[in-house]
Amino acid sequence: MADPGGLADFPGALVALRGGTRVIESYSGLADHQADEACGPGTRFQLASVSKQFTAAATMLLVEQGVLSVTDPIGRWIKPTPPSWNAMTVHQLLTHTSGLGHWPEYPDVNLYGSVEPEGEITVFRSRELLFPPGSRWRYSSPGYVLLAHIIERASGEAYATFLTDHVVRPARLNQTFVGNARGRPGVARGYGDGQPLDSFDLDVVGIGAGDVSSTGVDLASWIRALGSGPVLKEPSRRTMFESHAVVGGDRTSTFVSDMHYGYGLFVGRARGAPVIYHTGDNAGFKAISVWLPENDLALAVLSNEESTDLESVVSRLLQKLL
Repeated sequence: MADPGGLADFPGALVALRGGTRVIESYSGLADHQADEACGPGTRFQLASVSKQFTAAATMLLVEQGVLSVTDPIGRWIKPTPPSWNAMTVHQLLTHTSGLGHWPEYPDVNLYGSVEPEGEITVFRSRELLFPPGSRWRYSSPGYVLLAHIIERASGEAYATFLTDHVVRPARLNQTFVGNARGRPGVARGYGDGQPLDSFDLDVVGIGAGDVSSTGVDLASWIRALGSGPVLKEPSRRTMFESHAVVGGDRTSTFVSDMHYGYGLFVGRARGAPVIYHTGDNAGFKAISVWLPENDLALAVLSNEESTDLESVVSRLLQKLL
């Protein structure tokens, strides 16, 4: 079905699956202004923080294999650790309750330059925690960077390799990739007010926190597969979707109430129904994935213009589909 009611009034992709069937698929605008390349089914967009659900799924796969536990102290995998990290666990990294801050708390990390992985971790170690581990909620991309390094140490594989071989390919996400886009075809460029924007180094700074790129169809298929497909066993899915922490601070949503955080996902209610979702925002890219399990409805909305209000698009879309 084409976009009903002009919802896709932004550059990007809009896909809705009901019961695995595409009920809406729409593309508009330019993926690359200079090349005059239109957005289409094969256009890959940065998912930014939507990538965190992939990291959480990879973590749970290793839990299923008995390689690590969510109760593991960080010091089992990241060495050395400061004394303030002694009580910090994998679970707290997954739920943003570790006490680590977000990027503004780590100004010594060069987000757009060349950063060595160990140098980045050293910066995280050097700053005081915002609160004792487990006592509060504070969104933290650096926590997911640490999770990616834990996955590498636990699996013995590079993070991108493990995620590709054990999560992306089993989910049959044929247009999805992990890491920087250099040399890859069909990749959108991010813009702000029509001007191209620089991206984080996704192989280092964004590892585990914002390093996945995908198409509209792949992303909608992914969030549905995560909810009911072959990626994880049922107990792991339940754990990921559980309301582990109350979301606080300035994190709000125009279409979700009773917001909590699971593992790599926000959970709450939308139009009276349970909803699982996440947003992403980086370098001119906006992304959102939504899964309503009771309705078997999966949504993916992607844009390469930073001014796009994707939550408003999702709100209008849910009004039409529910």
